[in-house]
Amino acid sequence: MFILEKRPTPSRFWMAATPVLAVILTMIAGGVMFAILGKDPFEAVRTIFWDPLFDPQFSGYSRPQLLVKAGPLILIAVGLSLGFRAGIWNIGAEGQYIMGAIFGAAAGLAFYPSENRLIFPLMVAAGAFGGWVWAMIPAILRTRFRTNEILVSLLLVYVAQSLLASMALGALRSPDGGGFPGSRNLSQWATSANPELIAGTGMHWGVVAAFIAVIASYILLQRHILGFQIRLAGEAPRAARFAGVNPNRLVVLCMGVSGALAGLAGLFEVTGPAGQISIDFNSGYGFTAIIVAFLGRLNPIGILLAGLLMALTYIGGELAQFMLGLPSAAIQAFQGMLLFFLLAVDMLGNYRIRLGFGRAA
Repeated sequence: MFILEKRPTPSRFWMAATPVLAVILTMIAGGVMFAILGKDPFEAVRTIFWDPLFDPQFSGYSRPQLLVKAGPLILIAVGLSLGFRAGIWNIGAEGQYIMGAIFGAAAGLAFYPSENRLIFPLMVAAGAFGGWVWAMIPAILRTRFRTNEILVSLLLVYVAQSLLASMALGALRSPDGGGFPGSRNLSQWATSANPELIAGTGMHWGVVAAFIAVIASYILLQRHILGFQIRLAGEAPRAARFAGVNPNRLVVLCMGVSGALAGLAGLFEVTGPAGQISIDFNSGYGFTAIIVAFLGRLNPIGILLAGLLMALTYIGGELAQFMLGLPSAAIQAFQGMLLFFLLAVDMLGNYRIRLGFGRAA
């Protein structure tokens, strides 16, 4: 019989080791799933994790794409992690990502075809503002009416998706598109483009923003009083109140920062890889970033590494679909397994597993 025995203090070893163990278990369970689908599990796992980086046939394309895919995931996950550390659960980053893209694209298209260099900075500010505005709705409802920010932020994702479809079919639809949904191509318009900064690397301004967000959040959490208040509010809410931390102010701040960063991710995506507002613009980055945040243990450096790993599963998953004929749903399930196993083995940080008889802790 297995008994869970609570540890006197959380194990630092297991807190650091659980993400690695979760990845290993995901590979094993994913291999079983691929075998059930009639594919060679070893070849599938190799195609997802190894070939995009080290196979000369694919690495020339895949390596630059790693930063392109990781940028928005890291940017969104860093913002979410601040709220999660404080016990504020913003699950609607996908909606804030969409609204950032809509606001940013609208700000740029309003000046089309002007070639003023100030247009792109204006679009960046508008994208951050759009995500911030969308995040303020659940923040204000929680602080004023004590609503649940999980439900409100999640439901607002579907509102944002409806607005995205409306913009693609209506106000932002390209007059030169022959009636097809979608805005003008922003990536081909010089003043609104988000180009590759160093040829062959995949690095654009969104990647730069992601690295800046990692550094800034690390300094905030380790060196600033606000970071201490965020950590204290999540670990000991009663102690935080005694210390004078204003919970409503923290909710507004954390939701606002996470919304603004998600909005920036949407803006950089619509001016870069996506290139335009379209009905299917949203690619699930806002939801995947939740996995990245927890896989990185809500630590900025961990999120950076987790974002690169998750981006690798995106690129490797696309490669596996093309080379091995794996269905996209199987790749999505494989990515979801990461969060499932991370949550499952996370208890090892707080509990020991013992053999014997007796009452479970």
